[in-house]
Amino acid sequence: MGVKILEWLKPFISIIPEVSKPERKIQFREKVLWTAITLFIFLVCCQIPLFGIMSSDSADPFYWMRVIMASNRGTLMELGISPIVTSSLIMQLLQGAKLIEVGDTPKDKALFNGSQKLFGMIITLGQSVVYVMTGMYGDPSDIGAGIGLLIVIQLFCAGLIVLLLDELLQKGYGLGSGISLFIATNICETIVWKAFSPATINTGRGTEFEGAIIAFFHLLATRGDKVRALREAFYRQNLPNLMNLMATIFVFSIVIYFQGFRVDLPIKSSRYRGQYSSYPIKLFYTSNIPIILQSALVSNLYVISQMLSAKLAGNIFVSILGVWQTMEGGGPARSYPVGGLCYYMSPPETLSHIIEDPIHAVVYIAFMLGSCAFFSKTWIDVSGSSASDVAKQLKDQQMVMRGHRDKSMIKELNRYIPTAAAFGGLCIGALSVLADFLGAIGSGTGILLAVTIIYQYFEVFVKEQSELGGMGTLLF
Repeated sequence: MGVKILEWLKPFISIIPEVSKPERKIQFREKVLWTAITLFIFLVCCQIPLFGIMSSDSADPFYWMRVIMASNRGTLMELGISPIVTSSLIMQLLQGAKLIEVGDTPKDKALFNGSQKLFGMIITLGQSVVYVMTGMYGDPSDIGAGIGLLIVIQLFCAGLIVLLLDELLQKGYGLGSGISLFIATNICETIVWKAFSPATINTGRGTEFEGAIIAFFHLLATRGDKVRALREAFYRQNLPNLMNLMATIFVFSIVIYFQGFRVDLPIKSSRYRGQYSSYPIKLFYTSNIPIILQSALVSNLYVISQMLSAKLAGNIFVSILGVWQTMEGGGPARSYPVGGLCYYMSPPETLSHIIEDPIHAVVYIAFMLGSCAFFSKTWIDVSGSSASDVAKQLKDQQMVMRGHRDKSMIKELNRYIPTAAAFGGLCIGALSVLADFLGAIGSGTGILLAVTIIYQYFEVFVKEQSELGGMGTLLF
């Protein structure tokens, strides 16, 4: 039944634009070039404003989703990678729940990937229409049907470009995937901007620079009381400060340190005698998947709660879900929860908030740790990386664990993989909480995503370097 559903989509998949597979081996320097071109196109789209929108000073309802969507408000990248991530998660969950069946042949895999792209395009169109109809770019009656249609077309075309750029990298022309590249770039751009931004903001104490490092030198140069200037540079509120920057570097270092934790299981070839190797099981076995899923869940809940609050303010059930206030100053206006379920699922803003409301902090910690461990444990079954799946992959490669038969190999892998997934998810959640409590720039979720993605690129670079034998051979 599952295969038939995908077969029905074949006529539609055949008309979708597609990036053809490379006919030759792509050299590393060419991959770097294609990755740079992809990144350049993404960054340009992040700066091109949508034509026909009305400027709005209202709070950004999708502020909480911007990190994992790699999106930029009011530009062609308004949707970011949201359609790709959503379609990918839906297809993976359908496959994991056995609602659709995907074979191991290249034809079946191509059909699955084509279906995923088709759903991505449908989701892009659906989100574009919803954004326009809900008044994200001005009242629909004010902007008119013609301009509204033009905005939908712009968002759809930009979404299609993102899908094709991701496919370009996935097919082997570039490094990694478009999703990872765009998320990491968006987060790193935020961190660099908040450290070196030359934008000035009037805080009531005089004009200050937004960037933490530029503000540090500006305060030292303009304030007579140097001790007070230092204190302000390190601890100022509502704007990035040096403590935020130091916390970011500290969390970066801890995550990189934990990336090296792994258990190497000895394996050998069942066909060739004397051929030994090892199968690594990392502490972060499911990588950044738990934090992406957790963020997607919470962000969607925030958006639903904000929409209900705007339409049904005062309703008791809406208030139980979340009560919102708008905060301005120190950047774009954004809504933040002050009560209800959403409040307890959001990180405390500062250390003083933790002291004022310790129950909020405890509930938030418990929720983060529990949800990340749960998603990590569940993902290994859905994504085909459980003990039985790994045992099957090793068997297909004619590899066995030393000192174990086929049946006992699954039992041995079960000792490590579920534990690594659950404990790794727990650690990811704990590091995210630590980053939020320390006030790291870009949020705990953002930093974890950036570090894990950058580390994956570093591993690819090292692997290519070892295969080609040296830096000079790699790039020139």
